[in-house]
Amino acid sequence: MTNGNYDRLVEQITDLVLSRLGDDDNCSSFCDADVQRIVDAGASRIGIVLGETATAHDWASLIDHTLLKPEASEADIQRLCKEAAEFGFASVCVNPAWVKKAAGFLQGTGVPVCTVIGFPLGATLPDVKAFEARRCIFNGAREVDMVINIGALKSGDDCAVEDDIRAVAAAAHENGVLLKVIIETALLTDEEKVRACLASKNAGADFVKTSTGFAKGGATVDDVALMRRTVGSALGVKASGGVKGIEDARAMFEAGATRIGASVGVKIAQEASGITSTRPASAY
Repeated sequence: MTNGNYDRLVEQITDLVLSRLGDDDNCSSFCDADVQRIVDAGASRIGIVLGETATAHDWASLIDHTLLKPEASEADIQRLCKEAAEFGFASVCVNPAWVKKAAGFLQGTGVPVCTVIGFPLGATLPDVKAFEARRCIFNGAREVDMVINIGALKSGDDCAVEDDIRAVAAAAHENGVLLKVIIETALLTDEEKVRACLASKNAGADFVKTSTGFAKGGATVDDVALMRRTVGSALGVKASGGVKGIEDARAMFEAGATRIGASVGVKIAQEASGITSTRPASAY
């Protein structure tokens, strides 16, 4: 991490500490999770992976190792978790039905479970999304990626979009869990992408995320850059969908992403260490 990036990160942490110290009710609640949230969300976090000395572990620590295919079996989930523990990925991202199993497979590894809410269409009611989030957190999820109400956004009802996000944010943050908001960029105009990012920021999200991977397109460098400009350094940006290897990942990070969602995390880590994977991407 460069000195400039480190200084900005220290400033962010200091500001949060001072704000908590000024509030007697909240002072005692400041903890490692608050610091981790800043580090996870802040753009300065990517400094460690863009230098020439970056290791495979540096890259892996910024990747959500993902398997969301409906046909995924328990053996597939177990393998995903084994890979996550071996390479040190930021999380494993699985469908809600697999959260409890994944949490068991990862127990003691330090790798958290991420899951998806209102996935992949985002057309579920806000209270149902909030319940789904709480149920997944009860089963062991430490990060949740929710899909916005895309139809409401396209109808100009930004208040409904915010309320939808806020309901899940409350469920996540009352349990110290990170919330990433999937805006599904492939279905939006640039103006709609900006509005979706602002709604996410206003509603208390920790990240904005490009895609589900189930729409007509995934992350693009231009979309990541637009999202970063919109949310500034206050939120993380997750690029998901269409990241095929380390060059794609590097381009996303340089555009402003602080997390990558990919089913080819092992390939990216191996490419970072100079190892060529012999396993086809479709196997992930």
